[in-house]
Parts: sequence; C-alpha cells; structure tokens
Amino acid sequence: MLRQNWWKLLGVLIFGYVLVAGLLTPLKPGITDATPYTAVAGSSVDINVQGYNTHFEDGQSQVAFLKNRQQQVIQANSFRSTGNQSSVFSFDLPDMVDKDKARLTLVVNNSLDGSIILPDAITVTKGTGSISNSATWMPFDVGSLHVLEDFRFPYRNTLNETIRNTFFHVAIWFAMFILFIVGLIYSIKYLLKRNLRHDHIAAAFTEVGIIFGIVGLATGSIWAKYTWGTWWTDDVKLNMSAVAMLIYFAYSILRLSVKDIDSKARLSSAYNIFSFAVLIPLIFVLPRMTDSLHPGNGGNPALGGEDLENSLRVVFYPAVIGLTLIGVWMSTLVYRIGILKDQWINDL
Repeated sequence: MLRQNWWKLLGVLIFGYVLVAGLLTPLKPGITDATPYTAVAGSSVDINVQGYNTHFEDGQSQVAFLKNRQQQVIQANSFRSTGNQSSVFSFDLPDMVDKDKARLTLVVNNSLDGSIILPDAITVTKGTGSISNSATWMPFDVGSLHVLEDFRFPYRNTLNETIRNTFFHVAIWFAMFILFIVGLIYSIKYLLKRNLRHDHIAAAFTEVGIIFGIVGLATGSIWAKYTWGTWWTDDVKLNMSAVAMLIYFAYSILRLSVKDIDSKARLSSAYNIFSFAVLIPLIFVLPRMTDSLHPGNGGNPALGGEDLENSLRVVFYPAVIGLTLIGVWMSTLVYRIGILKDQWINDL
C-alpha cells in the first residue's frame, strides 16, 4: 500500500515543510521609510529612518551612506537612535555640478542587521550652500559592509510579510498549468484514439486545475489588498486571468450539459484544446503588451534575479512540487469518481 502511494505522502510532507518554513522563517531587516524625501545640494539634512526587524539601538558600528548612480557615496556625519526600529542620520550634501537633480539610495550598515538598502530614498536638487567644500563623494567600498549570515527571507518594501504568498499564490498557478497541460495531452489522445479512459483523465486533471485557478485568483486578490490597497483593480493581468478562468469554467458546464457519453467526450476534448490555446495569449502575451501592476509585466520584475533569491527558492520550488503532487492526487480521485459515475449510468 505504501509503495503504491508514496508520492501522495511525499506531496503532503513537502507541503507541510512549505507551511512551516514559509510561515515561520523571519524576514531580513529592511527600511520601510526615510524622510524627508527631498533635499537641496550643498546643505545639511537629517534623515529619519524607519526600520523593520532592525537593531538600530543595539547595533554596533552603525554607519549610513547615500549612494548615487555612479557608485559614489557620502557618509553620515552622525546618527541618533530613537529605538530599534528608528534612527536619525545627519548628512552634508555636496554641490551637484552637471545635474539638476539626483535620486540617492540610502544604505544603513551595522553588525547585527548587515547592510539594508532603500533605493531612491531621497531626491537631491541642485542648489548652493556653505558646506559644499567639506562634503565630497567617495568610491563605494562594498567590502566594508557587514553581511547578515542568518537564513531569512528578503525584505521588500511593498510586499513586507506578504512576500510569503509567493509560496502559495505563485506556486499554485504553476501547479495549475501543469494540471492543465496533462488535461490537454489526454484530450488530444482521446480525439486520436477515442478511448473514454483518456477523456476521464483529461476531465479530472482539468477540473482540479480549475479549482487551483480559483484558489490562485483568491490568494492573488488577498495579496492585492495588502500591497495595492484594493481586492481587485482594473489591471490587464488580473482581468485576463479572470477571463481565462471563466473560459475554463465553461468546460465544466459543457460536460454537465451533454448527456451522451461519447458526445460529451468529443465536445469537451475539443473545447479543452481551445481553452488552453486561449489561455496562453491571455495570461502571457496580452499583459506584456501594455503596462501592468502585476510582477512580470509592464516592466515590473518577477521571478528572477534578486526578486527570487536563494532563501525563497528553497521553499518556492518545493511548494510547486508539493502542490502539483497534491493536485495529481486530487485528479486521481476525480478520475475514479468519473469512472464509477459512468458505470452507474450504464447499469441503469
């Protein structure tokens, strides 16, 4: 029994690991906000920094930099901690010679938090002041930064703790596509060989894929609420995903509306092929042709580079495998129910 069902147990164990590691692993320290957002070159500025999981009060050798696009920095003259999650850094800003304004990245470095970064933290406009001779740009020495050795998930300003939804929303869509592909293959095999077993397999995988798609839309809506401030927005990626799910939902309605087994198998197989052919341009092509808030479209990054670093990969990829195995398990149950239902109809 265990030899035959080992992959089911594996899927449950992997998903259990995803739940524990995905929900309990802490985030790296980060910067949630830094004010003021603007300053004038050739003047002094006190930047109030709000941190997340930081140790500003307890940190040793606390240093802060403002970095320009040429990899040059100015170092803070002093800092004053107002708590572990907040600190004030004082900077003297050099004059700008060749630009009217520049966006500077804030880097805070200490032995407990490592180096934490807020890109484009402050915009400096051209101006004159009395400290221009004493403040100068220096080369950025990356080797001087502390590195946080603990295993933690990355901190992203917009996502914050919701970055954990990567293991559920994104992974379940990956599993959904795998299930749809299996359903597509068996729909084609049915039209070629007219074997009703192939139709039942196609229907089982496709219907479970639809369930995964609905859950994917729900988890995405929850994510949107916490990151964009709304459950749903007029975004091409979201709208096309909803349209794709409606097209697939019609597959289930089609199978329920046709009573003749052979006609149902033939029509639903053809419609399943059509649905997958429409799914690809709706999800992957049209959103890339216009601006979109959704990651991976309209210039927004997605699963690549720093957006899916190693700490996320060791949970995300198992999540895809675990959810896929659970989806296959569910599909086998739906397949057996479909076979029993046809046998019951034939016995009437």
